[in-house]
Amino acid sequence: MRTTRLLVAAATATALAACSGGGSVDGAPGGSGVRDPYFPKAGNGGYDIGHYDLTLTYDPDDEHLTGTAAITARATQNLSAFNLDLKGLDVEEVTVEGRDARFNRAGQELTVRPADELEDGETFRVTVRYSGEPVTIKDPDDSKEGWLPTADGAVGLGQPTGSMAWFPGSHHPFDKATYDLRVTVPKGLGAVSNGELTGEVTRGGRTTSTWHVAEPMASHVVTVAVGEWQTDRSTTDDGVPVYTAVDPRQAGASREALGRIPEIMGWARDNFGPYPFSSTGAIVDRVEDAGYALETQNRPYFPGAPDTVLLVHELAHQWYGNSVSPKTWRDMWLNEGFATYAEWLWEEDEGGDTAQETFDALYDGTYYGDEDANDSIWAFPPAEPPDAEHISASPVYQRGAMVLHKIRQTVGDDAFLDLLRGWAAAHRHGNADTGDFTAYVEKSAPDEDFSGVWEDWLYGDGRPDRS
Repeated sequence: MRTTRLLVAAATATALAACSGGGSVDGAPGGSGVRDPYFPKAGNGGYDIGHYDLTLTYDPDDEHLTGTAAITARATQNLSAFNLDLKGLDVEEVTVEGRDARFNRAGQELTVRPADELEDGETFRVTVRYSGEPVTIKDPDDSKEGWLPTADGAVGLGQPTGSMAWFPGSHHPFDKATYDLRVTVPKGLGAVSNGELTGEVTRGGRTTSTWHVAEPMASHVVTVAVGEWQTDRSTTDDGVPVYTAVDPRQAGASREALGRIPEIMGWARDNFGPYPFSSTGAIVDRVEDAGYALETQNRPYFPGAPDTVLLVHELAHQWYGNSVSPKTWRDMWLNEGFATYAEWLWEEDEGGDTAQETFDALYDGTYYGDEDANDSIWAFPPAEPPDAEHISASPVYQRGAMVLHKIRQTVGDDAFLDLLRGWAAAHRHGNADTGDFTAYVEKSAPDEDFSGVWEDWLYGDGRPDRS
């Protein structure tokens, strides 16, 4: 397999050189993927994206999407060619710095050959015009992502790689960027996305909504939700705008939980530190429209009315997972373990089970009513999912939260809350991996011994001895 890939890469480079009309080539093609341990083709090498400007038109009746993606990036090497991730859809034109560029498709890779080579450090703009019926992607764990048609429109859900089904880019959490999105849909429908709604106009039987995301965002938490919406605006007690969009059929069932968003945000700020984004909220679709909730940036997506605990989980992700994003998909427990532990803290503060009681129930195998579900917690270490199919499995969530509780037991409550806030601040709008986290914890409490926590709970196989 390795030899085959090298031969294909060499043949591609040769073909691209031939297309240039001969002559010396100072640059080299950027990598097709950042070699993530579970999704090696996700993302791309040779450049870093700073901004996406997406113009989309969607017709739900024939499920047709027309798009223009104008991407601003900086070369990190001399580039003769570079790749973008795009699965499905028909590419009609590609330009680099306003000049036509050669391109070819192979699987999810769109390879672009600019008319002039790009120099290391050069900022450039690539524009891709495309259209077609976006695909729904089946994950290794059998869940669906990408572009999901719904009863009254569609929703784009990107974790882990589904965003490449509706716009080209570098679809790996390590390459975060700011965004502008203009989405046009038939009159009577609306398009809800991330960030701030900066304009909405209806003319000629169509409505165009424009959204601006000023803070860096990983592509897997970008969303566009098309449908009928009841929208509401409010603010938190410290002035953060709250924008919710709810399918009218879910409005009544959602009202109580969504009404607590300002309260939850105040609680989260006290526990996790200042909110890292310019607004918050939620998107609530119909129950049948997707099989899971997702922490889409600024406003999480829910299929059906969420309960308060689920809302806490997805809002906690805005700190842990969205602002502090994983370096690779192996580090998923840094997203899910933290958001799950946020649930435990909320329940504790609301007079429910303490975090210790939740920990004990998981350890004793009494947390779930099903024996297999209780046993599944110990299937693998949270920091080492065996493959892509298991990056969202129970050990990543529950045992990941148990790791955090063991840290809390080691350092005490006050130091633990300082650690939660400090970790979110240290990597605000950045990326981190498990090694960064363990080093941060050890530096924060240099007099404590965490070797047992790491060896037994974070990396150890099976259920550790209670200690």
